[in-house]
Amino acid sequence: MVAKTLFGFEELLANELIQLGARDVKKGVRNVSFTGDKGFMYKANLGLRTAIKILKPIHSFTVNNETDLYNKIYAMPWEDYLKPTGTLAVDATIHSQLFTHSLYVALKTKDAIVDRFRNDTGERPNVDLKFPDLKINIHIDRRKCTISLDSSGDSLHKRGYKTATNIAPINEVLAAGIIMLSGWDGQSDFMDPMCGSGTVLIEAAMIACNIPPNLMRKEFAFERWPDWDVELFERIEASLLKKSRDFHHSIIGYDKAPSAVAKSKDNIKNAQLDDFIKVKHEDFFKTQKGGEEKLHMVFNPPYGERLNIDMQGFYENIGNTLKRSYPGTDAWFITSNLDALKHIGLRPSRKIQLFNAKLESRLVKYVMYEGSKKGKYMK
Repeated sequence: MVAKTLFGFEELLANELIQLGARDVKKGVRNVSFTGDKGFMYKANLGLRTAIKILKPIHSFTVNNETDLYNKIYAMPWEDYLKPTGTLAVDATIHSQLFTHSLYVALKTKDAIVDRFRNDTGERPNVDLKFPDLKINIHIDRRKCTISLDSSGDSLHKRGYKTATNIAPINEVLAAGIIMLSGWDGQSDFMDPMCGSGTVLIEAAMIACNIPPNLMRKEFAFERWPDWDVELFERIEASLLKKSRDFHHSIIGYDKAPSAVAKSKDNIKNAQLDDFIKVKHEDFFKTQKGGEEKLHMVFNPPYGERLNIDMQGFYENIGNTLKRSYPGTDAWFITSNLDALKHIGLRPSRKIQLFNAKLESRLVKYVMYEGSKKGKYMK
């Protein structure tokens, strides 16, 4: 199988797969391949935090032109996967000089499948892009064509807990990956000082308590497959839940917008994590750290892409607030505004290249020491 992920998360995903029990784990670019049985496919969809899709390859072949593609797809035993009266959707990813248009390849694939059914049975499946019985992924790399079944359906970042979002919400997989890259393990207090709709807080709580990220999803694509085994799925769900653990620290969110605070509280309640997370209506720039304990901070400040603010002043304020008010804190945040980073006034101890959607971004870490070491990372 192949688990797809975001750029920069391949190592995280490979480690997650190994911990879940996958075999033959191999990292690619934005993907990790592995082997496992049907039960493991269910487990991967439920339990992986940094996967976007789990694809199950069913056939691969060399392809020379459009007619060759059509004939080879037509020859596959599609009746093993779909009823003549069922519905399907096809998406294609192309890295080839022979084929340049992914929509055209998807259409040709659909035609071959539909024609086979119509010629054999007199009936044909219909296309349903929203809730198909079978979601097919076709990947052409130069002349190698791989046909896979998409076992996830909707992207796995759609966890199912988020009903309310703010202007620039962070993708759940991106949030989980950032928290994992920051090394947070649930052994300290955690804060998101610009929490928006609460995604980072919720992902942090699920990591701390070892709660499977996709328990709240309404549906996975494999539930419509002919070999869907509900008893096996429920056993795997129960076994993952048994591995949850207690959490003995605080997870705190601030936002200066009352609407964001209300949205994040709704989402936290939907995720059934309100026992672990507290959200307050606060302007981070007017706050200070409570207590002497080590604090782990992860946040997603505005980049200026969709929010119109004075970036230079805003990022100066982030640096000044960390220096002045947050000793004993490891502060991590992601931004695509690489110019604004220069105005933080602190030297990052780490920089990691990531992408937020198509925006090239940096995940940066600032270590705020207690007492006399406080100036160590200042310019």
